Amino acid sequence: MKKQAYDKTDPAVTSAGGQGKKGKGRHKYVIVRLWKYLYEYKWLLLLALILTVASNLSGLVGPMLSGYAIDAIHGPGDVDFHQVFFYAAWMILFYAASSLLTWILSRIMIKLSQNVVQRMRNDVFEHLSELPVGYFDKTPAGEIISRISYDIDTVNASLANDLLQICTSVITVAGSLVMMLMIAPLLVSVFAVTIPASIILTKYMTGKVRPLFRARSASLGELNGYVEEIISGQKTIKAYHQEETMVGRFDRRNQKAVDAYYMADYYGSMTGPSVNFINNLSLSLISVFGAVLFLKNAITLGDLSSFVLYSRKFSGPINEAANILSEFQSAFAAAERIFHLLDEPAESADVPDALELSDTRGEVELKGVKFGYLPGKTVIHNLSLKAEPGSLTAIVGPTGAGKTTIINLLMRFYDPDEGKIYIDGKEIGKLKRSSLRKAFAMVLQDTWLFTGTIAENIAYGKEDATREDIINACKAAYIHDAIMQLPAGYDTLLTDDGSNLSKGQKQMLTIARAMLLDAKMLILDEATSNVDTRTEQKIQMAMRKLMEGRTCFVIAHRLSTIQNADHILVVQNGDIVEQGKHEELLEKDGIYAALYRSQFS
Repeated sequence: MKKQAYDKTDPAVTSAGGQGKKGKGRHKYVIVRLWKYLYEYKWLLLLALILTVASNLSGLVGPMLSGYAIDAIHGPGDVDFHQVFFYAAWMILFYAASSLLTWILSRIMIKLSQNVVQRMRNDVFEHLSELPVGYFDKTPAGEIISRISYDIDTVNASLANDLLQICTSVITVAGSLVMMLMIAPLLVSVFAVTIPASIILTKYMTGKVRPLFRARSASLGELNGYVEEIISGQKTIKAYHQEETMVGRFDRRNQKAVDAYYMADYYGSMTGPSVNFINNLSLSLISVFGAVLFLKNAITLGDLSSFVLYSRKFSGPINEAANILSEFQSAFAAAERIFHLLDEPAESADVPDALELSDTRGEVELKGVKFGYLPGKTVIHNLSLKAEPGSLTAIVGPTGAGKTTIINLLMRFYDPDEGKIYIDGKEIGKLKRSSLRKAFAMVLQDTWLFTGTIAENIAYGKEDATREDIINACKAAYIHDAIMQLPAGYDTLLTDDGSNLSKGQKQMLTIARAMLLDAKMLILDEATSNVDTRTEQKIQMAMRKLMEGRTCFVIAHRLSTIQNADHILVVQNGDIVEQGKHEELLEKDGIYAALYRSQFS
């Protein structure tokens, strides 16, 4: 399915995803974006519109027939029952037709809303896959989940119910007004007072409610983010006996969300009753003036009865619209958050005529690289290094020195502010990202396993891998025997990020996954931190054997794991302060030697 395209030049879009707009501009922006989704199903929408008109016009005939039936009652004992039954039968027929059409319409609107929401959710998820890593570094996972679930569901409910109610209300109000003008134009003047009062009140209340619903959605996203954080950190919380602290923080966020919900619903619920009072006032005025006109023979009793019924149909939707507009505020706030996410700038596109990285040798060079995650806060200063093909380059240094940042730059998760990075002599900024990243296999300290079998997890980056390939990779990573002890072996289903495995086993699975890839370069970011020393040594030997002729980057805190590295880079404050082999750096008696002695003294 072709992805929805958006006009990035729209000022509503370029201003923080539309959130820079206020009032009418923001509402117009959201409506235009929603209309683009609805227009994708224009024929279904047209059918819904036709059914809406037909069902409402059928319902509008009833009051007129009711008046004719009442006029067939000429006085006590003088009733034309033939006329009464005739009009009553037609009333039943029209009301039945209206109900049937309304039922069909509701089914169509449900289908329409589901299609729109499915498309919207697909767009959001596809866009998430295109966002740079930096977005996920700064945005809590719970906040993203809240937008793709709660906010989209809120829009779905509004499209399925509120949109139908609004269309119905417009047709009913217009039709009722025409019928009342035909019956008694003088009585319609009552609405010249009540309708403006309803409009003014509704406009005032929606202006008050709109920011409250926006705050409600934001507070729920914050709460979801906190819950996701706490659930993932339960072991640490219990180990430090911080349950009460976490519950207290949750209570504060929960209370904030409850207060936001209360304020939004409280002021939102005031609109309907207030408008309903004005509408009931109009009915009272119609009863009084109608009685006067009846006494002057200016209107029949049947016409007065029909007028009263039409006035209820006229004012009822206005009252409903006031309630629906309050619900629309919630939907608008949710849609605004969705579109804000969709307007987050995607990872920059490959340059025109980007080169495909093929037949990789594995020569990596950084020249004068400077980088900072935030403007004015430089993490890497004038970094230069060169890794020969097939070499093992270790990167060590204190926490925050910039070791992982170097890996982020190599993978083009971020682009350097200054300087160049080359692979086989080609600047990576001029390469296709997909081919660049396929040239690397990467194992992180934080393991990631998805719901699926062990075999599927290992073959994640190489779907055409055979079972023999998977087994050989697992044997090389010293995890084969542990897998065979599981009930279903390689077909064992992993759930909840591999909770049925130990941390060390999960780490070794991710290493086996990297070994299976046909990549000329390998990145290990503290990849053996969760395995014991003996297993770590075996993995290092297996890794050296598998990496013959390939380039390997290892970030390590435990210096015992990188003593055989071809080149060791000591990074401090974003600069390479020392480099060489293990023995050479010990002889220098500098920072590396001090780090080594601190671990082995």
